[in-house]
Amino acid sequence: MTRTRPGPATSRAARRAERRAHADYTGGVYGSMLAASVVIGAGTLGAFPRTEVVLLLLLTGVVFWIGHVHAQLFGARLAQRAPDRRVVLRVCREEWPIVKAAVPPAAAVAVSPLLGLDVRGALWLALSVAVAGQVGWSVAAARRAGAPPRLMAVTASVNLLLGLLIISFKLFLTH
Repeated sequence: MTRTRPGPATSRAARRAERRAHADYTGGVYGSMLAASVVIGAGTLGAFPRTEVVLLLLLTGVVFWIGHVHAQLFGARLAQRAPDRRVVLRVCREEWPIVKAAVPPAAAVAVSPLLGLDVRGALWLALSVAVAGQVGWSVAAARRAGAPPRLMAVTASVNLLLGLLIISFKLFLTH
């Protein structure tokens, strides 16, 4: 009996499918909450120019991504053995949703002048986009995990509640 070995294209496709199956959207939920917090912080310190808010969102996402990658690589993994290039790249990829979650709120701030919004309106738009992202990432994670619709609704509700809690902080801090 002869066994055929999968070709390079087949093994790459299999690796991509495995990565998708093991995708963890925790970073996306966390990154969305982080972005909402950055927007609130920017809003309570005064009227920031839009470019500064966009950069603050993106750079904060990158810094937290680096922090998470570092924690993953040099936490438990370092005690076991030094990480190799493959492990480093995998961890970087796994934690990337933290940065991805900052992009929609930053884009909302960037396009806000086209919508006729002042800086305050831009911040509210970015905050709304961040909370919507938080809910979206949590539902995507539940769906990817094969959760039933009821559990997806629960996770969406919990994340919406957390987002509304963040919004209530903004209301409390600005009044």
